[in-house]
Amino acid sequence: MEYKIYGHSGRPVVVFPTSNGRFYQYEDSGMVAELQGFIDAGKIQIWTVDGIDGETFFSPDDNFSHRIERHQAYFRYISDEIFPEIARVSREVNGGAEVRPLLTGCSMGAFHAANFLFRFPWLGDGVIALSGIYSTKHFFGSNLDGSIYFNSPLHYLANLQDENVLRQIRSLRLTVCCGQGAWEDEMLEETRALEAVLHEKAIPAWVDYWGEDVNHDWQWWRPQMSYFLAKWLAG
Repeated sequence: MEYKIYGHSGRPVVVFPTSNGRFYQYEDSGMVAELQGFIDAGKIQIWTVDGIDGETFFSPDDNFSHRIERHQAYFRYISDEIFPEIARVSREVNGGAEVRPLLTGCSMGAFHAANFLFRFPWLGDGVIALSGIYSTKHFFGSNLDGSIYFNSPLHYLANLQDENVLRQIRSLRLTVCCGQGAWEDEMLEETRALEAVLHEKAIPAWVDYWGEDVNHDWQWWRPQMSYFLAKWLAG
């Protein structure tokens, strides 16, 4: 597994790629250039991780159990290898202080970022999720067997009763955004569903809907990320 780091200090920002994307996608899409001011000022250090969507959610394999277990292995890689390395580097570049990461992603990356943070809220400080889906129905239909359920936030959050876990999630800074233009229909539906679940569970979140001209594409995700990141860093 490969990853890339941009920046010399500041808040770690973990970036998950879009569907079947690679660790260099954020740079190739122009997002690193979009956020260059934050990077050069030492406000953020971006970590772009690789993905294995082709083996998991987008695999043609009809063995759902195998596909979801590959995803579980991927999340173990993120939690057990990437996050300890982020903590080590963060202490080095931030004067010994360990700064918990902000997670982010666009489209499928938003799903991964939000799902990871909801499952492991003690590992991060918040999320900026842009144009995401938040259930597994698009990949496994109505099947929620085994680990599929525990990777479908709209389902497991709605049923979450553990007050200790809820308290940890409530302490996070959650930013969720979706446009209302072309190719955003499924994402818009699930963003609204996620907003309802968060409200029901008394989980604070900033859920923002951009206009009907705002499409499911990098040309909008770039200004969205700049806007929300500036607000996020301002506190």
